[in-house]
Amino acid sequence: MKDNRSTRWRVDGQRDGRRLPPPPRLYTAHLLFEAAHLTEARERAVEYAEALSLLRPELALGGAACSPAGAWHRAEPLFCGAVGPDGERCADVAGHPGFHHGPGLGGLGWGDGDG
Repeated sequence: MKDNRSTRWRVDGQRDGRRLPPPPRLYTAHLLFEAAHLTEARERAVEYAEALSLLRPELALGGAACSPAGAWHRAEPLFCGAVGPDGERCADVAGHPGFHHGPGLGGLGWGDGDG
């Protein structure tokens, strides 16, 4: 293979002879905090994620996870994220009982349960 450069710099990665900017990448911020046990840690992590999403709406709440410090490979999702019939994702905490609900007040509800 003569050309082993990234595909974004090849002809198909150009517009009007100009290079396209690289696509945005996802990054993770790890926040360290103390908690007496895993249940408390999950609750606090949900509170932190929700508070940060109010300040910075571009944050992806659905990708928030919690893990013991130094064990990122054991990260557990904080929010349900189930996909609904209209493509919305459930914004309730992971493992919640009842129906699924889309984000925001009056968000779409779907699924089995007692609401």
